[in-house]
Amino acid sequence: MDIPIEKKKGLKKKHYLIAGLVLLLAFLVYQAFFASHLSSLNVEADKLQIEAVSEGTFHNYITVTGNVEPIATIFLDAREGGRVEEKVLEEGTMVKQGDVILRLSNPDLTLSILNSESQLAEKSNFLRNTMVVMEQEKLQIKRELLNLEFDIKRKKRVYHQKLGLFEDELVSREEFLIAEEDFQFAQRSFELYQERQRQDSIYRKIQVEQMEDNLRNMEMNLKLIRQSQDNLNVSAPVDGQLTTLEVELGQSVPKGGRIGQIHVLSSYKVVARIDEHYIDQVRTGLSAMLDRQGQEFRLKIRKILPEVREGRFAVEMVFTGETPDNMRTGQTYYTRLQLGSPEEAVLLPRGNFFQQTGGQWVFVLSPDGKYAEKRRIKIGRQNPKYYELIEGLIPGEKVIVSGYEIFGNSERIVLK
Repeated sequence: MDIPIEKKKGLKKKHYLIAGLVLLLAFLVYQAFFASHLSSLNVEADKLQIEAVSEGTFHNYITVTGNVEPIATIFLDAREGGRVEEKVLEEGTMVKQGDVILRLSNPDLTLSILNSESQLAEKSNFLRNTMVVMEQEKLQIKRELLNLEFDIKRKKRVYHQKLGLFEDELVSREEFLIAEEDFQFAQRSFELYQERQRQDSIYRKIQVEQMEDNLRNMEMNLKLIRQSQDNLNVSAPVDGQLTTLEVELGQSVPKGGRIGQIHVLSSYKVVARIDEHYIDQVRTGLSAMLDRQGQEFRLKIRKILPEVREGRFAVEMVFTGETPDNMRTGQTYYTRLQLGSPEEAVLLPRGNFFQQTGGQWVFVLSPDGKYAEKRRIKIGRQNPKYYELIEGLIPGEKVIVSGYEIFGNSERIVLK
C-alpha cells in the first residue's frame, strides 16, 4: 500500500529567493525615482564660518585708502633768468607771502634798464624842444594875423577914400581898382592865415598826442623793466612751507625755470585711489567719513581725476567741517566713501565664498543644521561688511560663507 506523504509547513528556499528579488526591485525603484543622487562631503562644522541671513539697513559705501596732501601746492618758477647770488631761505622753512627766498643777478637786464632810461630822457627832451618850436610857430602866426588885420583896416580905409574920389571923378578908374584889389587881397590873405592857423593847430595837437603816447609807452616799458629787475628777488606768493628749493649758489636759472615749491598748509586734502569698477558711481559732492583715533571727520569729493592707472582712478576729498589736529603730509587713512543713500534690504555677511562662486550660489544649511546644500542666489550691491541679496535667500536662513576650496564639486555638505 502507498503511504501518504504530508506536506512540510513553513518557508521554502524559493520563497526566500522571491522575497530577495522583490526587495532588490523595490530598492532599484527607490534609487531611480526617490533617492537623492547629490555628491556629499563630510566636514567638521567648527572649521566652517556660518552666518545668518538678516534684514536691515544696507549702507552703500566702500572703504578706500587715502593719503594726506596739502590743500594746494604752489610751484616757484623764475620770472626772470639770472645767476643765483644768495639763498635767503632753506627747504622746510615756513614762509609768509612776500618773503624773499632767492636773489638772482642779471647784468643784461641792468644794461637794458640803463638804455631804456637814456632813451626816455632823449624822447622827453625832444618832446619839450618840439613843443617849444610849436609854441614859437603859434606866436608867429598870431603876429602875422595881427599884421594882416591892421593891413585890412588901412586898405579898407584907402578903398573907401578912393571910392568917394572916384565917384566925384577926382581919381582915375585904374587907381580906384588898384585900391579895391589891395583891399580884397588883404581880406583873402587874412582868411588864408586863419585857415593855416586852424590846420597848424590840428597838426600840432596830433603830433603832441603821438609824442606823448610814445613817451608814456617808454615810461611803461621802463616800469616793466624795473619790475623785471625786482623779479630777480624770488619771493613767496603765499603763506606756507618751502618744501623744495632746487638751486645752488652760482647756478644759472633760465626764465621760467622751475626753482621749487611751497605747500599751502592752511588746510589739507585726502587723495584716494579707487577701483575702476566704481567709476560710474563716484561723482563730485559725495560724502566720506575719515576715522582718526576714534573720532570721525566728514569729507566730500572735490575733484575726480580722469586718468585711470593700473585699474584705479584718483579722487581729491576735502574736509567740510573740523580738520584733525597735527595732520602731516603723507599720512595714510582709511575713509568710508558713501555711494548712495541707506536702504532696507536682505543682508548676507561677506565671506571668502565669493571668490569661488562669484556670488551666483552658496551652501545653505538645512533647518536642523545637519547638512548644507547648494542653492543659486542673486547678489546686488556690496559694502565691506555685507552683500545685498536680491533673490534666493530669506532672513533667518544660515549660509556657509567661508571659502569653498575644500568642497570640490560636492553639492551637499554633511556637518559633523
